[in-house]
Amino acid sequence: MKHLFKTLPLLALILLFTASVGAAQTTNVTVTVGAEASLSLTATPLTISGAAFSAYTGATTATYLIRTTKVGGTGTINLKVTTDFGPTGGPSVLTPPTAGDALTYTCTAAAPATGCTGTQTALTTATTPVATFGTDAHALSSPASTVLTNWSLTNDPKYQTGAYTAVATYTISAT
Repeated sequence: MKHLFKTLPLLALILLFTASVGAAQTTNVTVTVGAEASLSLTATPLTISGAAFSAYTGATTATYLIRTTKVGGTGTINLKVTTDFGPTGGPSVLTPPTAGDALTYTCTAAAPATGCTGTQTALTTATTPVATFGTDAHALSSPASTVLTNWSLTNDPKYQTGAYTAVATYTISAT
């Protein structure tokens, strides 16, 4: 036991020395959070609901995430018909068979988006508005934030029978 009492102070001194040898350091972890946006789409084919030669209608749901800057930030969702209807003989966005034939749409948006105003005519030559976002806009993934594009296409008797496809390309941006 006597031997134990002699080594205890030495052991305590070694432990104290070992504990004081290490030095603590810190670092800052920083992140710059910028404006960002993403978009995913689900579409419904255009169909007739009503009397013969009623307009074809359908909808595209755009689910989005967005963050705009606190000062002066903005965001947009736009669309452009990047591939016109084909094959020939049916509807056309760029050169409709009858004057006044058009692919049009209206928009319904969930906050923080503001949907387009009135009826828009889809174009192959320029983008057209779907939704806008203001300063410091934030959209969460749950519940999903959405914008609905409600399509209407003239049902012209000049259209030949068959299946026709156009491609509408949506873009989202945030600053």
